[in-house]
Amino acid sequence: MTVRRNVTPWASAALVLTALLATGCAGQKDSASRPVTGSASATQHGYVEGAREAAEQQSRLLLNDTDSADSRVLDLITGKTHRTARVEGAVRLGTDGRFGYLHTPGGTHVLDSGAWMVDHGDHVHYYSAAIRDVGELPAGGRSQVRSDIVVTTVTGEDGRTVLYDRSKLEKGRIASSRTLTGTYTGAVVPYAEHLLAFAQEGATTKLVVLDRKGEHVASPDAECEEPRGDAVTRRGVVLGCADGALLVSHKDGAFTAEAIPYPQDVPPNERATTFRQRPGSDTLTAPAGDDAVWVLDVTDRTWTQVETGPVIAANTAGEGSPLLVLETDGSLHGYDIATGKQVARTKALLTGEDPAGTNGSAPVIEVDRSRAYINDPKGKRVFEIDYNDDLRIARTFDLDIEPVLMAETGR
Repeated sequence: MTVRRNVTPWASAALVLTALLATGCAGQKDSASRPVTGSASATQHGYVEGAREAAEQQSRLLLNDTDSADSRVLDLITGKTHRTARVEGAVRLGTDGRFGYLHTPGGTHVLDSGAWMVDHGDHVHYYSAAIRDVGELPAGGRSQVRSDIVVTTVTGEDGRTVLYDRSKLEKGRIASSRTLTGTYTGAVVPYAEHLLAFAQEGATTKLVVLDRKGEHVASPDAECEEPRGDAVTRRGVVLGCADGALLVSHKDGAFTAEAIPYPQDVPPNERATTFRQRPGSDTLTAPAGDDAVWVLDVTDRTWTQVETGPVIAANTAGEGSPLLVLETDGSLHGYDIATGKQVARTKALLTGEDPAGTNGSAPVIEVDRSRAYINDPKGKRVFEIDYNDDLRIARTFDLDIEPVLMAETGR
């Protein structure tokens, strides 16, 4: 099987820049992938104990078959598949870029994919390590997990939030550090060494900023009716609201919240409530009802509604790339965001008469800097799509499970 290489012009330029910057700040790498070693007296820049640093993204796909309970990790560099622990009753799969969180009615299983990146702003480090099952978080159902490099937050349906030490997860242990006082609406999002949360004050839902101990340290002048959905971008955290979104930013020690309203009145069933993006990208997507997709350009603070066919999933790499929409005809469609015109379309990728899924777990589109991935559960396969080449099918991965749930790590 051909191994993956990132070959798009802008991605290649980014790799060259990353390599130059990493050489300037580290000056130690002499191969594409080597053990990251160091000593107490001369620790290398970017040193991570037990990991290997690489010159390119170390992407992996986390996969779960909700019927058989079997889980796999697909290494997108080598094309090899790794078995992991069986997870019974999984209904959702989330990720923070390294760890997968398989939500079941009784708890949340944590899987370390062994692939991640660290963004230093002017350069990026890519790492790979052993795949391992970490254990169970005592939070099931519709609990929401969010994370940064220091803390992982788990917010239950009752609004109570528990903080977990991220460094312990990296060592294969689950250890809670504290439970926040009070209750919060929606996910509690780590950002800029603080926590962003929505607190109910009478009939009003207000944004609050907490420190890592859970103490209120700021209350930006921002309200949000019916908060749902969040995404971290380079320009701040986007939080979905009934009338649009809030962009929360941090600069010079202060937090600000800026409203990005919809361009028109939007009925509840057409609001953006679940954002999808290339990690770190400033372009977000969300279904806008059954037959359209919202595209939020965080840089320009604008919403664009693109009329499509019936939507199963949507995503985009941003930065001039097409809007990718998986539709109920089983095909992936590409749309020009500015004009709304369809510019490309694949053959039918999904197997079966009900490509949207009957158990509430529809296929997804995962996007990184050069490829997109689509899971075909009934066909027991995953497609790799070159979205910069007229949606060309670059590779097809045949599996021994039905990949109903899928998430990409290492980005």
